[in-house]
Amino acid sequence: MAENQFSREEIRAMRRSYGEAGLTSLDADPFVAFTQWLQQAHENPMIVEANAMVLSTLGADQGISTRTVLLKDISEGGFTFFTNYSSRKAHAMENNEQVSLLFPWYAMERQVAITGISAKVSQQESEEYFASRPWGSQIGAWASHQSSPLASREELEQRYEGAAKKWPEGTTVPCPSHWGGFRVEPLSIEFWQGRYSRLHDRLRYERANTDGDWGLNRYYP
Repeated sequence: MAENQFSREEIRAMRRSYGEAGLTSLDADPFVAFTQWLQQAHENPMIVEANAMVLSTLGADQGISTRTVLLKDISEGGFTFFTNYSSRKAHAMENNEQVSLLFPWYAMERQVAITGISAKVSQQESEEYFASRPWGSQIGAWASHQSSPLASREELEQRYEGAAKKWPEGTTVPCPSHWGGFRVEPLSIEFWQGRYSRLHDRLRYERANTDGDWGLNRYYP
């Protein structure tokens, strides 16, 4: 076994103290509050891709898996991202529509944790977004059998080259039938702000179902 790079003490010493910025109130509408925080994160030069979020799903084998995806829309009462419908995440959401999302904005000592119900968006919405993607990303969607075993990098490159020849740059690349969006309609949205002495602020919007009214509660850290 390789020698550990860090000792237990060194890892524990990585902790840091959080600032004094408190979270006293939020807008009554959780989507307004989220949009304000997202804008602030986007304007922070220390944060790369403020719309990156960690998606957690539960598969048919009862295994939990996580990965980072990119938020592409906040409308229709939910948080939308796009993926390959043959991917592990898509199969997991077909098995269990309940998911969680996490926006970890470490540089701002903030995070937003969301739980909710996932569902596919309309084919029209998927096609409209696909048409707006860069050509290379469109070709990549055709080249990749996402989450399937891959014999070599060369195999992937060959599939990409084949798709690029079929739809040269400047031509219209059709949206694959195996590609599209999911929208997560939230049941809870928790805003977390780091504070001194680990006395963090946690304000959580909650509702019983996706058509219900929101309540806002503060929780112990």
